[in-house]
Amino acid sequence: MSLEEAIARFNAGDFYGCHDVLEELWHEAAPAERSLYQGLLQIAVGLLHTGNGNLRGAALLLGDGLHRLRHYDNETAGFNLEALQPVIQQRLTALQQAFAKGEAIAPMAPPLPILILNA
Repeated sequence: MSLEEAIARFNAGDFYGCHDVLEELWHEAAPAERSLYQGLLQIAVGLLHTGNGNLRGAALLLGDGLHRLRHYDNETAGFNLEALQPVIQQRLTALQQAFAKGEAIAPMAPPLPILILNA
């Protein structure tokens, strides 16, 4: 299992598979990398919950994931993380607003960026 595989699954919309890969990486990671893997894992599961209609769970996980990733940039993450963060923040804000209004469906949101590993 590798970050490359996790990113490929994320880009394919296979958020459950991405979660599985990241969970293994997270458990085996050095302390400096754990928050990166856990944050990306939480975002993947949050996106999975969005697709399943669990807006509350999605909002909680997307928020937690963004919080864990705040100390990383493209260089320390090893991929274009800075392209993902604002899109996830926009989706989180839209979900929180929908949840506050009692809406049962996920709002339309900007598309996810394609994650690309650093060369």
